[in-house]
This record gives sequence, structure tokens and C-alpha cells, in this order.
Amino acid sequence: MLLEIKNLHASVEDKEILKGVNLTIKAGEVHAIMGPNGAGKSTLGNILSGKDGYKITKGEVLFNGKSILDLDPEERAALGVFLSFQYPVEIPGVSNTQFLKTAVNSVRKARGEDELDAMNFMKTLRQNMQILQMDQKYMKRGVNEGFSGGEKKRNEMLQMMMLEPKLCILDETDSGLDIDALQVVSKGANHMRTEDRGFIVITHYQRLLNYITPDYVHVLAEGKIVRSGDKTLALELEEKGYSWVNA
Repeated sequence: MLLEIKNLHASVEDKEILKGVNLTIKAGEVHAIMGPNGAGKSTLGNILSGKDGYKITKGEVLFNGKSILDLDPEERAALGVFLSFQYPVEIPGVSNTQFLKTAVNSVRKARGEDELDAMNFMKTLRQNMQILQMDQKYMKRGVNEGFSGGEKKRNEMLQMMMLEPKLCILDETDSGLDIDALQVVSKGANHMRTEDRGFIVITHYQRLLNYITPDYVHVLAEGKIVRSGDKTLALELEEKGYSWVNA
């Protein structure tokens, strides 16, 4: 089993957000998590990646059979957990190329793999940028510095493609994207779909799932997964909204 979330409870500043989340993901599966604002979707993604500020009060998270809740974010990244942020941050003064090469080789070193030499790194980088229709000029700029929303999301996707994680968590990747950018970003995600990799796709809207087709759709409401189904569940939510789920 790639990921097992068991009765996960979590709070932020003494306010309980997650109230018993249970979710199991096998390698090769894509799970979409939908739900209204404040349901805990982004909280779940942040907790899985190890972001500070959350208190786990109950439950456990197993990644490839190993508990990860006590691990630092960089340790989880080395194991293969990747979170694409809803709002990617800028890192002025650090070029995209420098950032990516350092990140890739840090993860490879933690896994006991040889570092990529400059030639192989650049070859892989150019191939992935071509898939994402990114201009080479972006590699000389600071990480996300002066990037539009769509450019930031492509850059996040490029990071994921270079790091080759085992679990890809996409937190509202469709937020702020026009249809062209959405198609390109989705192309990058679909390029990463393999039998040994799993996805959690967090989204408000069904439109992203037209391009990244999920195997399962879950509705997270009031801190719990209240309904699960196949991709047709997303179409029902689009038509009826979320109020009918608990009706």
C-alpha cells in the first residue's frame, strides 16, 4: 500500500480541522479530493507533506508501510512525497536551474543514488520543459520571481517531474489557470502517471478532472470524507453542489 491515512485528527490554533480522515491509496491510483471551502482539503495536503503549524491529535499516516508524521518535510521528500502548492512562493536570487539541481541531487543522495551530472541534468530538464511548453529563459530567473500564476503552476509541475516522487499531491493546481495553461499543466501530470506512483488531486471544481481523470473521487466535508465514488461523483457535485452529499 502506498499511503494509508487512519483516523487522522488535526487542529490549527486549537481549532479542530480534520476529524477522522481515512483514506487508502495504492500505487498507480489517482484520487481526487473535493469539498467546500474550509473542509480541510489543503490542511490534509499540508499535513502529508510535513508543513509546520498543524497539531496531530489522533491517528496515523503510513507511507509504504512507514509512519511519517514525525518526519521533517525534507525527510518525507526524500521518501518520495511531493506537494504542489496552491500559492507557490517566490525565492529571489536563486535561479530555477540552481534550485532544481540542488533539490534533485539532495533527494537522490538521500535515496542512496548517484547525483546527476550537469549534462544528464540539463537533458532531462529540457525534455520536461518541452512537455510543459516552457521557454528556456525561465531557468535563469529566480524561482517564481515575477512569474504569472500560470507560469508558477508550470514551474511547480516541472519541479515534480524532475524530482520523480512516489506520491504527488496537487493542491488546487487549477486555481487561477486559463484553459490553455490548465491543459499544459495537466499534460505534465499525466506524463507522470505510472504504475508505481500515486496522486492526490485536491480541487474545488470538476473541470480539472476533465484532463486528469481520477480513479476515485472523495468528498471531504466538515473534516471527514463523507462520500467516495468513481469519476462520475465529480459530475454529480458539479451539477448539485455539496449540500446534497449529507442530505
